[in-house]
Amino acid sequence: MHTCDDTVELLRDLVRAACVNDGTPTSGQEVRGVRVLQRFLADAVSAGTLETQVFESAPGRASLVARVRGTDPDAPALGLLGHLDVVPVSPERWARDPFGADLIDGEVWGRGTVDMLYLTAAFAAVVREVALAPERPRGDLVLLAVADEEAGGDYGVTWLLREHPDAVRVTEVLSETGGMRFGEHVAIDISEKGSAGRRLVVHGPPGHASIPYGSESAAVTVGHVLQRLAQVEPAIELGELWAPFIEARISDPDLAGRLLDPVRIDALLPELGSIAGYAHAVSRVTIAPTVLRSGQAHNVIPAEATIDLDIRTLPGTTDEQVDALLAQVLGDLADTVEVHHLHGWAATESPADAPLFHAVCEAITATDGSPVVPVMAAGGSDARQFRELGVPAYGFGLLSRAWSYERYRERIHAHNERIDVESVDLTMRALRRVVAQRVGAEPLG
Repeated sequence: MHTCDDTVELLRDLVRAACVNDGTPTSGQEVRGVRVLQRFLADAVSAGTLETQVFESAPGRASLVARVRGTDPDAPALGLLGHLDVVPVSPERWARDPFGADLIDGEVWGRGTVDMLYLTAAFAAVVREVALAPERPRGDLVLLAVADEEAGGDYGVTWLLREHPDAVRVTEVLSETGGMRFGEHVAIDISEKGSAGRRLVVHGPPGHASIPYGSESAAVTVGHVLQRLAQVEPAIELGELWAPFIEARISDPDLAGRLLDPVRIDALLPELGSIAGYAHAVSRVTIAPTVLRSGQAHNVIPAEATIDLDIRTLPGTTDEQVDALLAQVLGDLADTVEVHHLHGWAATESPADAPLFHAVCEAITATDGSPVVPVMAAGGSDARQFRELGVPAYGFGLLSRAWSYERYRERIHAHNERIDVESVDLTMRALRRVVAQRVGAEPLG
């Protein structure tokens, strides 16, 4: 059996691979992470019990698929979906080298340790254990270590599902966004919001900035649009995951009761402290202006200005509803503002009564005694693409008890990102139980 130490060393090597994805086609270079995994899995490949394939969607944009074949073709095929790319860093803001993978006081430092290299390492380590075990599993166990998750997956999962669907065939999936603590409960993502980004374009006649009187500057009109966006109040919609979240996270019974009334939620948000942002996000469609463009020269009144909007939707929200909401917000400006659709996707959800989710709940409770609460993720992940195909997909992880949701949000994509070895160990132990239950591998720890 491979120990947590092996997984920690693999995590450190993946951090050092520095697969930084800034959204450009040539960034990421996840082939470096693939090589790290190939070295780690080499003994299982040599033993003939692990099949590996490398797929390159563009030069250097590589993904690895490693499959342990089960004995029963009708058994579940469990996919462990981890990404290799990480978001950019500002090294000068870090206390340590963001790609040094220092192990200090029981914590591994480095970009991507939380999102999500610790999980990718744990997934690879358990696949290796199963491949080297004396008995074959009943069902397939598949490592999907992919490129480009941080930029939407066009060079990773999207491309793989389109170009190599047979290679990535699975019947259920575990991926990121799970393991943080909501009170005594461990939160596991079974759903995530959709993305319905829009670009608003405003036109106006250009002119010389020395004579601004009477001009209709596109930059000024954009300011009016921003003011209206700041005042928008989308309708509150409390889905079936709201009440379990409140019960798990809010210890004051009076406050918890009041939070079940949608009319009262906004007035109560200030009482929620640092969890207020999450509560706000999962109870409505959100609209966040993110990129503003206008003008090229300081002495020219611009003829065009644009605002990019990050719009996150709830399950069931349609594009038509988003456009109607924007038209309502713009009011009398609607006829003068062009609305362009950016790349997006619908919100996705997996059932809370599926066998894989039950296995996750049982494994976490058996590992450290914690109950599980299903939650909706405010952001997105590659798991949505499997849900869109009808494959149940869930977040996973079992972080140590210090990892409140607030701590998770503070560490992910942040300066000085790091994760503790205890969390890696807990995740490994819980994952072994899930794998044993779903694909029939003998418990390995």
